Amino acid sequence: MASLDLNTMRTLNAAVLSDVLDSLNLTQQAMKPFVRPLDDGLQLIGRARTGLYMPVYEHRAGENPYEVEIALVDDLKPHDVVVLACHGPTDRIAPWGELLSTACVARGAAGCVTDGLVRDVKQIREMRFPVFAGGIGPLDTKGRARMVERDVPVECAGVAVRPGDIVFGDVDGIVVIPVEHEQQVIARAIEKVTGENLSRDALQRGELLGDVFRRLGIL
Repeated sequence: MASLDLNTMRTLNAAVLSDVLDSLNLTQQAMKPFVRPLDDGLQLIGRARTGLYMPVYEHRAGENPYEVEIALVDDLKPHDVVVLACHGPTDRIAPWGELLSTACVARGAAGCVTDGLVRDVKQIREMRFPVFAGGIGPLDTKGRARMVERDVPVECAGVAVRPGDIVFGDVDGIVVIPVEHEQQVIARAIEKVTGENLSRDALQRGELLGDVFRRLGIL
């Protein structure tokens, strides 16, 4: 698996990446819009480490409901992105909070995405740790849900995500780049950003939008 060129990736954005994925007929790679960032100013870039949740309706005595979740977080590597699939939108599964974010920061992880809920929002925002979630709520998962598998293919907010896929997020949303397409997608995205910059410069000079589009073919 190739290493990420983070400096290059930071020059991109979710909208451009989504357009490029569409051009390759990969049209189901943007997560549903109910998944939003806690901090609109942060980018999220890294490789997916997945967790699959299921609802439960009781907490059994002596059971550790966080066992698989702890194992995932303790195994994170730099630039990993935790992707937690909770069959969202949901009003009862909140798999993410401050202490998990703190553990991720210590391991150099890049962020978290979940179609479930997140809590401890004030503390996470103060940490400036990128978290994208399907909502905010105070609920603990104990007695409500548990992670049943990790590092397996999942579906999160309508997108199939596999371990190692690139996860990119900004204020426009989350896109997932399948690992087998990443080089082509990134190369085309760089070209598109360059073209958009030329279009912007022309429009700022006062050129007509129609003329710019006919010349550069970018909108």
